[in-house]
Amino acid sequence: MIFMYMLLTKKNIFLIILSLVLVIAISFTCKHYISGTKNTNWGLSFNEKGTTPTGNASMEYLKNFNSYYLGDINKKQVYLTFDAGYEAGYMPEILKALKKHNVKATFFVVGTLIKSDPDVIKQISDEGHNIGNHTMHHPNMSKIATMESFKKEIEDVENLYKDVTGKELSKLYRPPQGVYSESNLQMAKELEYKTIFWSLAYVDWYKNRQPTHEEAFNKLLPRLHNGAIILLHSTSKTNSEILDELLTKIEDLGYTFGDLDNIS
Repeated sequence: MIFMYMLLTKKNIFLIILSLVLVIAISFTCKHYISGTKNTNWGLSFNEKGTTPTGNASMEYLKNFNSYYLGDINKKQVYLTFDAGYEAGYMPEILKALKKHNVKATFFVVGTLIKSDPDVIKQISDEGHNIGNHTMHHPNMSKIATMESFKKEIEDVENLYKDVTGKELSKLYRPPQGVYSESNLQMAKELEYKTIFWSLAYVDWYKNRQPTHEEAFNKLLPRLHNGAIILLHSTSKTNSEILDELLTKIEDLGYTFGDLDNIS
């Protein structure tokens, strides 16, 4: 007993306390990193069928910046969104299916699409859909360090859209490829935008490697959940072919479609 007591010197006590402090500091740093303070790619982890996925930043953290990847998880409601970087010829079928089901979608458009295909943008707008901001040039926004540069990528899209439609762009922003940083989220908030990620998507963007209809349904339907923000690409041939049936299946499961402008 005397020997053990002697070992517990002031130096040993100091080392023990220092070790505990380091463990707490490392844990805090890891938690802080996961919450999204550093540059990162948006990512999801899915659990059981039909359950809410976990994002690499929490709902609570994102709401500090008016950012969302989910709607109300207590409502059987989903949100349909399309990323639209260019016109591949599939928009007519997509809009036809949306009109048939009276579904209001949000199209996150790149500014170059407004320049190259203003008539498509007018049609989307005239048929009552939201058009959100997917930046002017689709860059890695997390590498943009100044508000001046960030604002230009955003405002150039706003100005083009108003020139083409005479309307104001929806204050909905989606970072290209889901790459973001905390400073980007704050900049978007200061510009009065909501940053919109997603909670359901699948690999539909490769022009020459389009999924089959069966693959698309198998990826999307089992992972459907309350409050889902669904990301599809308007450049996908498969999406244009399955959308009518996909909307029917979603409706048959008892879901309704919400308006992202009202997400909170």
